[in-house]
Amino acid sequence: MKIELETKSYTEKANLYQILNKEELSKNDIVYLLSLNDKPDTEILFQHADEVRKKFCGDDIHPRGIIEFSNFCEADCVYCGLRKSNATLERYRISIDEIITTAKKIYSAGIRTIVLQSGEDPHYTKDDITKIIEAIKQNCDVAITLSLGERTFEEYDEWKQAGADRYLLKHETANLKIYSSLHSKQKLEERLNHIRYLKSIGFQTGSGNIIGLPKQTIEDIADDILLCKELDCDMCSFSPFIPSPETPFRDIPPAELSLTLKTMAVARIVLKNVHIPATTALSTLSPEGRKLGLQVGANVIMPNFTPDEYKDKYRIYANKKTYDPINYVKELKELISSMGRRVAEDKGHSLKI
Repeated sequence: MKIELETKSYTEKANLYQILNKEELSKNDIVYLLSLNDKPDTEILFQHADEVRKKFCGDDIHPRGIIEFSNFCEADCVYCGLRKSNATLERYRISIDEIITTAKKIYSAGIRTIVLQSGEDPHYTKDDITKIIEAIKQNCDVAITLSLGERTFEEYDEWKQAGADRYLLKHETANLKIYSSLHSKQKLEERLNHIRYLKSIGFQTGSGNIIGLPKQTIEDIADDILLCKELDCDMCSFSPFIPSPETPFRDIPPAELSLTLKTMAVARIVLKNVHIPATTALSTLSPEGRKLGLQVGANVIMPNFTPDEYKDKYRIYANKKTYDPINYVKELKELISSMGRRVAEDKGHSLKI
């Protein structure tokens, strides 16, 4: 791809290439890349990120089938539509049998990773989650990712022994003041301790940030990327903030698509061999959101298999896109093929193993 160099001086353009050719990027380098505004510069960044993705991850795109099995939540995060204080949300819990049935549908669709996601809902006990993990493993040859918020270390131990492979727990922001403004109960250091513990007992760990939070700076986003590197995460999600009308952040504007894509691209360059998803939220920002994400370094997609009667009630943010997952997977396969990539048929374990 030929890039015209008409908007920058030779010195400035040389600086961009010099940074991209570094083996390790400093925080200042990351801030520089995240601050790029000219289209030719961002095209160079995106192309380089895609080349890094190809080198360290190959052309496979890994599908993960999500089951959002409960929208009850004990937390009260100010940005999230599932927050405990949201009295207008119709709550639901999916039975253990229906969760297992839905997992079988995901497996039948050819997807080899199942993501069990919920609010922080203690209604599902340690033994309940263990039963679900063991039943899925007995019926389906899949990897299991848990995304249940902060639970006890004892629970993590048992679920790992039961056969769970991965745990996703986003740190959301590395800025202590911003984190404290989002959460009335959780503490940032506690969350990081949970992520470190999960890693220590053998879970493939996932974390990541939210882009576009109030008072967040480019420097904060750079810190988020570096924190994911420090935590040695296996999967990192960089998703845009989208307001929910049922929260105190209802009037905060959504994240910019361009900044979200730049964050994903820079994260790919810095983190190299981690799984990075093109999140559902990207499709809320733009109809082409997921395709754009896959073009700037992402290598994971996460189709939602939550049963239809519950899907609209898992409202973390507004205007969440819903679709028939089977047809959506077919459309994704066509899109992926048109991009010269392929849908992975394996479990898509950590690239660091």
